[in-house]
Amino acid sequence: MSDATAVQGASRTWLRLRRNPMVTIALAVLLAIALGAIFAHWLTPFDPYETALRQRLKPPGDGHLLGTDSQGRDLLTRLLYGARTTLLIGCVGTAFGALLGGAIGLCAAFYRRLDSVLMRIIDVFLSFPSILFGLSLAAILGPGLDSLILAVGLSVMPGIARISRGAALSVMAQDYMASGRAIGLPDRRLLTRYLLANAYPPILTYTTLAFGDAVLLAATLGFLGLGLQPPTAELGSIAAEGRSFLFLAPHLSTAASVLIFVIVLSFNLLGDALRDAGDRRST
Repeated sequence: MSDATAVQGASRTWLRLRRNPMVTIALAVLLAIALGAIFAHWLTPFDPYETALRQRLKPPGDGHLLGTDSQGRDLLTRLLYGARTTLLIGCVGTAFGALLGGAIGLCAAFYRRLDSVLMRIIDVFLSFPSILFGLSLAAILGPGLDSLILAVGLSVMPGIARISRGAALSVMAQDYMASGRAIGLPDRRLLTRYLLANAYPPILTYTTLAFGDAVLLAATLGFLGLGLQPPTAELGSIAAEGRSFLFLAPHLSTAASVLIFVIVLSFNLLGDALRDAGDRRST
């Protein structure tokens, strides 16, 4: 019965999302950026790492749609490859944080003896602002893709753990959970078929919002020089490179900053739409 209720709730949520024009716009924008990043080597004839100093700091136009950077590299090409790197760090880091945080939250709600210990650990993580926590981890672990993914994942994990615990506690109060334990269902089935199946909507909503925070954190680390090192294309480092040429070539920082803004805004719109749809499911 609980499985059927979860399926019906998911179907109603999906119908409301399809009727929301902002969801369509946000998905279209994210899909366009993701496809552009994935197929960048087919969409542009330029090499993102080949320098041409005679072409440096050219304004948009004249064979370069968005101009060139301080090394003469095509800026549009750099942005496409940079979006690929930033999205990879943000998405993989968020997925890691969601899996770890979701597991901690569900286990804290299901195994009450572990609740106090797990939540005190989460409180320690939450005592640090996510940006400072990410900066500290990136500085300790050093530059590198794996280090950035770990830093981003651990930064978004505490919030997801809190949300998943709260959602799981409300599910644990339902009669079917007590009935499942009474008839001797194994913990694995109770956790996956009942607890996770009914607690996932708020977890999914918060995770979608966390995508935007993760992308912003990845770009911030790159902007501060703690991300992937040059000449690797990354949106934060591209924006940082343009700081020295704000008056001479403002298109460098502006283009990268606008792209970061659009990505984060699109993820936030999706998260808000998911939250609104979930709040109205019972109506």
